Amino acid sequence: MTIPHIDYHLFGTHVKFGPGCAQDLRAELSALGSIRPVVLMQQRMADSHHWATLRQSLGGMQLHAFTQVPNHSSVTWVEQMAREIADFRPDSIVALGGGSVSDSAKALSMLLAEGGTLADHVTRFTPPSNVEIPVRTKPKLPIIALPTTASGAELTPSFGVRQDDHKLLFWNRQVASRTVLIDPDLSSDIPLALMRYTAMNGLAHCFEGMYSRNRSLISDGIALQSIELFAQALTDDGLSQQAQRWRLLLGGHLSGIVLSMARTCLHHAICHVIGARHNVGHGQVNTIILPHALRFNESVASASLAPALAVLNRIAGTRHSTVSGWIAHVIEQLDLPASLAGIGITADDLPPIAAQTMTERGLAVNPRPVSHADEVLSILRQAA
Repeated sequence: MTIPHIDYHLFGTHVKFGPGCAQDLRAELSALGSIRPVVLMQQRMADSHHWATLRQSLGGMQLHAFTQVPNHSSVTWVEQMAREIADFRPDSIVALGGGSVSDSAKALSMLLAEGGTLADHVTRFTPPSNVEIPVRTKPKLPIIALPTTASGAELTPSFGVRQDDHKLLFWNRQVASRTVLIDPDLSSDIPLALMRYTAMNGLAHCFEGMYSRNRSLISDGIALQSIELFAQALTDDGLSQQAQRWRLLLGGHLSGIVLSMARTCLHHAICHVIGARHNVGHGQVNTIILPHALRFNESVASASLAPALAVLNRIAGTRHSTVSGWIAHVIEQLDLPASLAGIGITADDLPPIAAQTMTERGLAVNPRPVSHADEVLSILRQAA
């Protein structure tokens, strides 16, 4: 076998995983020389004993906390926070929460360093495959991420921020977290169903990474380990809830590495549009769209997905012939969302979603060319 050229970045991130490691936050801030962190979170975390404990551990340290991070983040919100925080002169950003919090931290880091508006720094896609990533090299504030879901966003140099009914996408290697503290205790009060939604997002990172035009032997190997952890968490009835959560978090973290190396494809393009237009949780949309987007690509990518299918069937003791079939079965078994109608999206909503998907950068690396919105509309109707 001829090994193709490989091109990927490692981002100099220090990672800790384990119960209680969130209490290392002060030490990690000190290691970065930080004395004035900005802390981002959503209200659920702000009201929790987790934040109360962490806040106490940071006693005496100057910090500024923002507790109203919106789902999918928000251009208006990030730009307002940048203005509010200017006089505080922060020297680091702490992201305490899921993907929306991590993406907001990256956006804030970018904006504080580069100035202007977020739209000045957005990645631009010209169909069918031209992606322009602006070069932005000013030093960025370091981010310490404490993830609470399986999104994997804590590790990636990419981020998305909602603007009206669009999701602006960005890529900058300097905004990948400098430190990641994955403490399962922080997500102990998040409903397991929500964790499973985010697992579908993580699995999508892996499957899309395995058939992306940017795939490599390295990203494939990490994807398979992540898929194994997710499959155990989603199908092993003998696992305790704690053991499931641990596997979901670690699987999500590994899936973020896959995303960073191989990027995402058509599935995530569709999910970004639906999330931005209808303000639906990213994990929920991933759960609904994933089997149908997989089925679209399996016609050309079944060989690339074969190692993943073998892992899924081995762990679950099943004999599915396709990854899409395995995913659909698990969604049914776990009673996860299976239709767009179930989250309030109507037949009339589908054509504009399909048309907008054609402007998304994920199409650039999809293994099966997508040349017309009708192809996307067909996927959406299957998921309706």
